[in-house]
Amino acid sequence: MTVNTSNFYNIEDLRLAAKKNLPRGIFEFIDGGAEDGIAVVNNRDAYQQLKFKNRVLVDVSKRSTETEIFGKKLKMPFGIAPTGGAGISWYDGEVGLAKAAAKMGVPCTVATNALVPMEEVAEKAGGNLWFQLYMWADKEMSMKFMNRVKSAGFEVLIITVDGPVGPNREYNHKNGFQNPLRYSPRMIAQILARPGWCMNVLAKQYMKRGPFQKENYPAELNRKLTDKGPGFEIIKSSSQNWEDVRRIRDMWDGPILIKGLQNPLDAAQAADEGLQGAILSNHGGRYVDNAVAPLQVIAETRAAVGDRIKVIADSGVRRGSDIIKALALGADMVMAGRPTLFGAAAAGEAGSYKALEIFHSEMDRVMAQLGLNSVDEIGPQVFWNPPAWVPKPPSA
Repeated sequence: MTVNTSNFYNIEDLRLAAKKNLPRGIFEFIDGGAEDGIAVVNNRDAYQQLKFKNRVLVDVSKRSTETEIFGKKLKMPFGIAPTGGAGISWYDGEVGLAKAAAKMGVPCTVATNALVPMEEVAEKAGGNLWFQLYMWADKEMSMKFMNRVKSAGFEVLIITVDGPVGPNREYNHKNGFQNPLRYSPRMIAQILARPGWCMNVLAKQYMKRGPFQKENYPAELNRKLTDKGPGFEIIKSSSQNWEDVRRIRDMWDGPILIKGLQNPLDAAQAADEGLQGAILSNHGGRYVDNAVAPLQVIAETRAAVGDRIKVIADSGVRRGSDIIKALALGADMVMAGRPTLFGAAAAGEAGSYKALEIFHSEMDRVMAQLGLNSVDEIGPQVFWNPPAWVPKPPSA
């Protein structure tokens, strides 16, 4: 099914289309945060606090949004963050996300929880693919899994380390959207209210692949979403520590990023451990309510690590201007997961690409309006009357 994307003008348009297309429980699983949603709101408020002051009469006719990360040229300093909901948003949604990213020229991160095997995503989509890893409680299982990731051809590894215990997402329980997934009367009513999703996602899944399952989970673990799977302690052990990271570091030849940091001390340790990147993230507000917005700790993190590692900001990005704001504070690039998921739910691969197109066109336009020609020119001088967590620009 081909969907016309020309009437989607911003990420919020894609979000509203996703809300219209998805069963309520699935949409709220993607869209919601932990507990009262304070962190979700603060992620956006942090971006909206920052105001620009532009320069004029600057020749910006040859401007470029391009940058380079880990030896790869990117169309813009943006990457698709790991998300586990692509395959329930659109049939083969993970493949569509990766194809959209490859077409745009930005990285796409395949999640451990993906509903399509990592090997299939790599074969069908190609491009600059990163992989997101959970550290299983069973160390031997983790090491075997690492070999599979390497064999699939992934070059950049992201280790997700936040959430040592499960989050409190009350709306999932209210919607009957839980693990294991149960087709309760409430869930069935929500599904039947979205016949398009039933035909284009659920029916296709069962006809072509069978029941939804986490295809990248090791064979030792139950993978079907409707089966009682392993406990959270097995998937993300509360005993995980830096020694686990060191073990992975010693096995992996390419860049390793650690995701879920909010404290500059952790980013500094990541640099000390020889990792290549720190992803500042509060999991999109989905783990700790009242969490600081990653945007608010970019500057102090950059001060703590200097140029030793890449600093990447995740959580809350919804506009191309947000990318500029994060870079002005010291980030090397930003990542986001929900915008391209909304795109997938709205229009499949075309919708995911539309989200990336929106980010690129908005970033390019705002750079021109601010009098900026390159990513390297973006700095705190673009801000007017910034809050205390914004660094002072160097003296002219």
